[in-house]
Amino acid sequence: MLKMIYLFKSYKNPMKTFNPLFLTLALSTTALTTQAAETTIPAQKQVAGYYHHQIGNTQITALLDGTNYLNPALFKGLSDSEKTGILKKYAAINDKGIQTSVNAFLINTGNQLLMVDSGAASCFGTHLGSIYNNLKASGYQPGQVNSIFLTHLHPDHVCGISNNGVANYPNATLHISKTEYDYWLSPNTIKKLPKENQEKFLGTVEKIKAALAPYEKAKKIKVFSDKAFALGDIQFKPSFGHTPGHYSFKLKTDAQEVVFIGDIVHSHTLQFDAPKTAVDFDIDPKAAVETRLKHFAEYAKAGQLIAAPHLPFPGIGHIYSKDGQSYQWIPVHFKD
Repeated sequence: MLKMIYLFKSYKNPMKTFNPLFLTLALSTTALTTQAAETTIPAQKQVAGYYHHQIGNTQITALLDGTNYLNPALFKGLSDSEKTGILKKYAAINDKGIQTSVNAFLINTGNQLLMVDSGAASCFGTHLGSIYNNLKASGYQPGQVNSIFLTHLHPDHVCGISNNGVANYPNATLHISKTEYDYWLSPNTIKKLPKENQEKFLGTVEKIKAALAPYEKAKKIKVFSDKAFALGDIQFKPSFGHTPGHYSFKLKTDAQEVVFIGDIVHSHTLQFDAPKTAVDFDIDPKAAVETRLKHFAEYAKAGQLIAAPHLPFPGIGHIYSKDGQSYQWIPVHFKD
């Protein structure tokens, strides 16, 4: 009997010995875990699309208009399996298509602000059209641009110069090849085209005319002949084929030369591995391929710095070739 009483007395009620602090911590931890599970941290937008590249006393600024995806069928001369093989090699297979950029470039010489091409603005949809805002984000103002050199007049290069009849760069003079200007704006061109191409041609011409209109009115368009070689430090480099009056522009600086190549290439994968590959946008595919082969060989041999409107942003870098048959795109290294 005494033993039973002893056992009873030695029993302790667990509720009386439970530590309140432990209960508080346990509940707090549960609340934090639940809160963390319920909180969503939103993904942030990409930074503004500009990149400054210093060459001696000259600053080149790449401006991103946006990312564009091309249907692989637009590239001619390769089988589907060949295209897939090249894209896989560069980890570039994408359900949306072949990824390209639309870029334009500023050149700050110290006393002039020049521009090469201007992007698509609203001519191709809302996924493009960021150059105007990216220019301002880069630290410059549209009114500071003195001259705009247009490699050719396709809408993704010319539409960005104006907006609803107003010049985006009111103090700039446009420089365009006479051959290019006449091809798109002469009423005789359409007569030479097959009927199935005429409607598309007229649609393109309408966009070009709308973009040029405020500069035409202000008499701020200068066309240069195929016999012209340079304007100041900018050398004119014929690169016909993609369009009849397509030009590249070579800039000589105190430290290095850079060539703004225009649309002699549209893919850093397919057209580097297989440079004889034409693209559907080429008006003269044979001439376009010949131009690419000639210029790629020249730039690779010389180690030429180039700036390209459709290579991955910022589109500045070098062309390398081990065998003179295929090529590789070597982008510039980021510098702060």
